[in-house]
Amino acid sequence: MSSSAAHPQRIAFLGTGKIGEALLSGLLRAGKDPADVLVTARRPERAAELAAKYGVGVTTNREAAKLADTLILAVKPQDMGTLIEELGPHMTSDRLVISAAAGIPTRWFEARLPAGTPVVRVMPNTPVLVDEGMSVISGGSHAREEHLLRTEEIFQSVGKALRLPEAQQDAATALSGSGPAYFYYLVEAMTDAGILLGLPRQVAHDLIVQSAIGASVMLRDSGEHPVKLREAVTSPAGTTISAIRELENHGVRAALLGALEAARNRSQELASGGK
Repeated sequence: MSSSAAHPQRIAFLGTGKIGEALLSGLLRAGKDPADVLVTARRPERAAELAAKYGVGVTTNREAAKLADTLILAVKPQDMGTLIEELGPHMTSDRLVISAAAGIPTRWFEARLPAGTPVVRVMPNTPVLVDEGMSVISGGSHAREEHLLRTEEIFQSVGKALRLPEAQQDAATALSGSGPAYFYYLVEAMTDAGILLGLPRQVAHDLIVQSAIGASVMLRDSGEHPVKLREAVTSPAGTTISAIRELENHGVRAALLGALEAARNRSQELASGGK
């Protein structure tokens, strides 16, 4: 059982940008007491804005390391080294450190924090901003079940959370971390096609967006394989099969496989210090 049963867990968000604020907002909507939440921000006016909007406490990174049971590090990857140097001397190994920075492995944190510090690496995606995020969670070598449960509780407040071995984080980044961009790209292309076919831009956009939402809900809620759902729309000698044939002729499936592999490879490069 998590130690949160003994006393309220105090959570600190270090670097509260868009993703950090989305997590903060979701956690409070899920019932977390604002009195048990701290935030830090680079700009004092940003910290004051968050305090006024959510009723949470404002502190410094150093004080957060002393006061909070859970530290959520939501700064950019290039700023993480400076933050850890600032936190290190004030940390104790009973703190849970959750990193939402892309490409930085848990072993990097473990080498710079007090011995035995539990670290959990998370890759959320931008739909956390609308409570429909997909967050992939991987525990470091000192993270126990209670730490993973605590992390899941936080990220499930803004969508779904899935545990994976850290070795699969780069693949997950390619699929879900970058995933929303592929759908936006597809909607952009389909909107252009609608204009080519004679529809006003807004009409084309509305048709495609609602179709995408409906298809997504059916995929999520029906439990059916996507092939079966696609076949239900694909009549013999009809319009849909004509379109599918063109997609196959232009190698769209192969292009997607190549694109996701490229994203996975780039994630691995960034994780190993590549520019």
